[in-house]
Amino acid sequence: MSVQPIQSGTQSPANSALAASVRARIRAGIWTSHTSGLADQHVQGNVVILPEAQANDFLRFCQQNPKPCPLLAVSEPGQYLLPTLGQQVDIRTDVPRYRVWQHGQLTDEPTDIASIWRDDLVTFIIGCSFSFEQALLEAGLPLRHVEQGRNVAMFRSSIATNAVGPFHGPMVVSMRPFKPAAAIRAIQITSRFPQVHGSPVHVGLPHLIGIHDLSRPDYGDAAEVRDDELPVFWACGVTPQAVVAQAKPDFCITHAPGAMLITDLLNHQLASF
Repeated sequence: MSVQPIQSGTQSPANSALAASVRARIRAGIWTSHTSGLADQHVQGNVVILPEAQANDFLRFCQQNPKPCPLLAVSEPGQYLLPTLGQQVDIRTDVPRYRVWQHGQLTDEPTDIASIWRDDLVTFIIGCSFSFEQALLEAGLPLRHVEQGRNVAMFRSSIATNAVGPFHGPMVVSMRPFKPAAAIRAIQITSRFPQVHGSPVHVGLPHLIGIHDLSRPDYGDAAEVRDDELPVFWACGVTPQAVVAQAKPDFCITHAPGAMLITDLLNHQLASF
């Protein structure tokens, strides 16, 4: 499996330089937090790294669950440079914070995984909803977590994923509040971006998808939902972390929620129309 983005395109030196400069700050350990709002024109990716023995099952899991796990790239075993996603992108150093899992248990949250890299590891880059946020903002739709400099709120839902081999578990969803008219517009806009989760999976009535307290997200930061607003839920690329907890592979590395890989690809290139 060679590293291939789902959709690429010609990058201008200025655009590439911006993304590369942000990655350089991350690689140097200057930035170790969430990446919402950083290089906001650029595609950001969720990260899952698994031993080759589990990689084929996880690849099929992603194919069977394209809403929460839209694949942007898959590497060859042991390949840590991802050249088609950006200049000198190194998956070992270019994510602000990682999570290391052993037998389904979170054991570490390092900012660099070079010391634990193995020749049998396969990297999966999965589309992130941060990519459609630029389109929402350009349409004049406010995003509260961006305004407040916070990470988006994410919840483990009762929506089941399609199981493949050992991989199964609940879908994680991200939530953004909108007034009803704005929610309709947000649905229209995000439906253009199926490679980064596309349209929402649920609107309003969070208890219907197993969410009973919006003030207590499982990942990210809580966002107020005002009386004249609806909570709108999108499938989220943190889903693999819930799946890893269920599958309990011997070894797995993911990104910390909200701490994404920033690529040289541009968000508008992922629009389907």
